[in-house]
This record gives sequence, C-alpha cells and structure tokens, in this order.
Amino acid sequence: MTTNREGWQALLTQLQERTETAMAMGGPEKVHKQRERGRLNVRERIACLCDEDSFSEYGALAGGNPPGDQEPLAGDGVVGGTGRIDGRSLIVIAEDFTVKGGSIGHPNAAKRTRLVRLAMEQRLPLVLMLDGAGERAGNQTERYPNCPNDLQLVADLKGRVPVVTLVLGTSAGHGALTGMFADLIVMSEGSAMFSAGPPLVRAALGVEATPAELGGAHLHTRDSGVAHNLGKTEQDCIAMARYFLSLLPPRSGDPLPELREHPGAARRPVERLVDIIPPQANQSYDMRQVLHELVDEQSLFELQPDYGRSMIVALARIGGVPSMLIANQPTVQAGAITREAAEKARHFIEVASDFGLPLICLLDNPGVMPGPAAEKSGVLKAASQMFRAQRRYRGRKIVVTLRKAFGFGSSVMGMNPWDGQLVSLALPSVNLGGIPAIGGAEAARASDEDAARLREIQSGAWVPADAMAFDKVIAPAELRNEIIAALHL
Repeated sequence: MTTNREGWQALLTQLQERTETAMAMGGPEKVHKQRERGRLNVRERIACLCDEDSFSEYGALAGGNPPGDQEPLAGDGVVGGTGRIDGRSLIVIAEDFTVKGGSIGHPNAAKRTRLVRLAMEQRLPLVLMLDGAGERAGNQTERYPNCPNDLQLVADLKGRVPVVTLVLGTSAGHGALTGMFADLIVMSEGSAMFSAGPPLVRAALGVEATPAELGGAHLHTRDSGVAHNLGKTEQDCIAMARYFLSLLPPRSGDPLPELREHPGAARRPVERLVDIIPPQANQSYDMRQVLHELVDEQSLFELQPDYGRSMIVALARIGGVPSMLIANQPTVQAGAITREAAEKARHFIEVASDFGLPLICLLDNPGVMPGPAAEKSGVLKAASQMFRAQRRYRGRKIVVTLRKAFGFGSSVMGMNPWDGQLVSLALPSVNLGGIPAIGGAEAARASDEDAARLREIQSGAWVPADAMAFDKVIAPAELRNEIIAALHL
C-alpha cells in the first residue's frame, strides 16, 4: 500500500527545525546577555502580558529564508501575533533585541504591517513592546514594493481600538515614532526612546549624548511628557498595560466592562472628606486622598503622575463603572492650570471620549497659571486645547466643584453651566469668580467696601445655586453616592 508518510516526514522535520530556530531568538549567547542586562527576552515578555497558553504567533518563519547568501534571522527581529488578556483578544508586536538589535528589515516590516492591519480589520486592541534600533541600515540598498507601513496604520488605529506602547529597552527611529500614537505609553526604569540615537546625533550635530540624556525614562515621564508612566520593572510596565486595557472596551463603541454588582462597588458615605478638605480656599490638601475615598477600593490607576503635577489624571472604577478622573491638585501650585497639566488632561479626555469612559472632573484651582514663564510656555494654547477636548466630549460628564474655581480655570475643567454635564455638583465651600477675590480687588483697585462685597459674592455656593449654576449642592460625605447615582443612570 502506497503511503505519503515518508514524503511528509522530510517537510515536517524542516518545519520543526525552522520553528525551533525562530523560538531560539538570537541564540543562547545573546539571550544570556539580555538576561545579564536585567531584561526579559521577547518571549518572556509576551508570556507575561498574555493569558497562559493564549498567544498564537504569526510570521514566526519570516526572516528564516533570506535571498542570496544572507544570514537567516529568527523572526527577523520581531515576534507578534494574537493573544488574550483576561479572556479578551488583542494583537501583540514585540521587538527582539537579541536579533540584529531588534532592527527592522523587510520581513520584519511586513510582519508588523500584517499585524496592525489585522488589528484594524478585526478591531482588536494593540500592544507594542519596543526594544529595537529602528530601520536596518541595509534597507536603503534593497528594492521592495511600496505599501502602507505600520507607522501609517497605527496612526489610523488611534481612537478606534486601545493602543498601548511599552518601552522596555532602547527604542530608536521608526519603532519609537510608531509608539507615539498610543493611548498609554509606559517606560521601564533604564529604558530610552528617541528619534535618533547617540551616533547619529554625534554625526549630525557634533553633540555627545548618552541614551538617557537623549530620551531616558525619567526625562520622558517628568520633563518632556512624551511618555505617561514609569515602571520600576518590566513586569510593572506589563501589569499597567493589562490593567489599563481591563478598564477599556476592546473597541470604540463597545460597552464598558462594568462591575456594578462587585462588593467593592457598593454605595457608602465618605465621612473622611470633611477631615481632608478644608473649607477655606487658601488652605491646601492632597487631592489623592480625596480620590482614594471616592473610588472603588484598590481601583485607582494614576496616569502620567510625574508630569503636569498640578493636575491629577487617573482611571478607576466608581460604583463598578470604569471612569476617567481629572482633578486639580492643590498641593502643587495651588492646582493652577499649567501647560503641562493641560496637555496631560487633554490627551486623556480624548481617550475617555474615544472609548466611552465617563469623565469626572474635580475642581479646585485658582485659574490658568499667570506670569511671563507660563505665557512663554504656551499655557494659553494648551489650556484652550484642553477646553476644546472637554467641550467635544459627549459621554457621561460629571463635574464637581470642591472649592475654588476662577476664570478660564473653571471653563477648561467643564464647570460652565449647561456644558454637557450629566450632573454638576458643588460643596457648600465653593469660591467662584472671574479672578480670585483678593487679586481681583487689587487688579481693579477696588475700595475696601467693594473688595468686601467681591469676597461675599465669591464665597459660598448659594448665589450660583440660586442661578442654577449647579444642579446640586451637597455635603462632602454624599459625594461618592451622588457620582454613582449619576453613573448608573
């Protein structure tokens, strides 16, 4: 009896050998060096991100059969495919530094493009893990067809599905640029990201700079604002990505992953707020304490905490509903709206708008930061862009005025009457006006009598409540329950 088994055996042996070569990445020596640098290898990273046994690799053999006498490259320096986080599907693209420094050759580029197109076509979230040197130098001498690349396609994904970038090593050039379109960008301690690395900077500008000086994790999370969060370890970064995605729907227009029946989502009074918040507008307090009281236990995830520190932005569940919180921080510049604070808030208001997250704004600010340095920074432009973002927001917007709200600082935070709020709440201690009372009196050269009248008008919630500037004036202890009531409408 004729059998095909022998013919198949040779092909299956080749398949197994080529697959094993791809799974070995850059080989034992380079994988060991990666470990000596204190970094996970690309397959360990993917295993940490995805649910156990859920990753299905695409293009494992790409780079394994190069033309001419070129050296085969395992996966051509990138590993990607589909996986799951908490049972929900996503696309993963991870650069492999052990293969040609994670640089991008033509099979690598084709694989990335294929996977981003798959994310677009199937409307799946995308996670990029960056640890690579950008375009491979030899690409310029090779012919390849014109086609959309992953840079164009990731830009097209923006606002359609959640995108997360994790910078877990040194990312340069094309990979770093692609990562900029993410809703969340997280960098690990010791990582770096830049458009051009030290050799190119030296050649082009004659400037000597280290990777950390060009684009280290602390520089980008504290100074430039290019990245949002810093993880002490790679595992920390990956945990942030998993939690961030767990609070968002898999695509724009899908329902939120709400947990209204979870025990931690129950309504409860927040009696401690009267101990945390001073009723006097000139006394400081830590807004983070307020947020921890308002949200469901252990659900608060602060976003971009080291940048624009006069504003706190966070994701959390309140009454089981994933929500975006934008709050002034009175302990930093009295909560004034700086350029950096406005830029941070604008980005995440847009994320909330894209994915249907309720927007909860907590006001306590003296207005937009004044002065020569602030004006030179472009604070007016940044504040106006934040204002436009919250004006365009069309979801469940809940605005809470805790104390002071002056001038354009109240507008950018969504406090203007009939500004699309689901509900506008205020504590009895609010202090409103076009400009702060004391500064306003001085600016107008007011008499003592006029200054006193100005303070009277700006102090307390009663006058604005009488004019329906607020829907409700409530006691601090009622705040969490009032927010939940609105979210559950």
